[in-house]
Amino acid sequence: MSGALAFMVRHGYAVVFAAVLLDQLGIPVPAVPFLIATGVLARSGQASAAAGLAIAVAAAFTAHSIWYQAGRRGGRTVLRLVCRIAIEPDACVRRTENAFARYGIKALLIAPFVPGLSIVAQPLSGMTGVPFHRFAFFGISGAALWSGTYVGLGYAFGHQLFALISDGGHTGVRLAAAVVLAIVAYVAWKIIQRQWLLRRLRMARIPPEELRQRLDSGERIAVVDLRHPIDIQIDPRKIPGALQISPEELERRHVEIPRGQEIVLYCT
Repeated sequence: MSGALAFMVRHGYAVVFAAVLLDQLGIPVPAVPFLIATGVLARSGQASAAAGLAIAVAAAFTAHSIWYQAGRRGGRTVLRLVCRIAIEPDACVRRTENAFARYGIKALLIAPFVPGLSIVAQPLSGMTGVPFHRFAFFGISGAALWSGTYVGLGYAFGHQLFALISDGGHTGVRLAAAVVLAIVAYVAWKIIQRQWLLRRLRMARIPPEELRQRLDSGERIAVVDLRHPIDIQIDPRKIPGALQISPEELERRHVEIPRGQEIVLYCT
């Protein structure tokens, strides 16, 4: 047995709890390999799939509850925190808001499967006033579905995976190295892409104070509020006279935006 599997046999449940908790809090600790390893060990009779699943669900829901309470108490401050720790904060926030608008609280069922979505879906539930008992039901169900999928994969292919890991051969080492390299390359590309986009956006920005002065002086400026309806529900304040159009409606409603004058767009 390899050292990694021996370590999992001795400390498996504690490792699973810690990895899932950190992963669902948004800290870049991959929990999926540990869930799969739990299934592999369960298939070989060295662990309990039911116990591993229960521990993973408990860890995930603990993290989700922390984010829920943070969103309920901290509001927009929490989303700003999410934007600092997520690789694609703008996309994941918008994706979560669209999922909530379409599916409501049921979006929590798929949130753990989508990178970045879970860390936004939980505080957004608190911010929009979802009762805790409903949040708990769908949050636990989503955590069980997510954990069970990967533990089940480990269990279903346990023999093959156990043989691959146990022999300590070059195949397993090369596979692990390739996965790590792919993850690092993906993260690096997303960071570079985001910084490039932010540099372009900075060149086209106007400070709020300058916009206020120009509007007060009577300049003809069309202001378009691109916030999601959920954002407006949370904070209904807006720039006076702004036209509210979500990005998803732009193709249909763009004719409402005045032509022949400067246009200022703003969002969350």
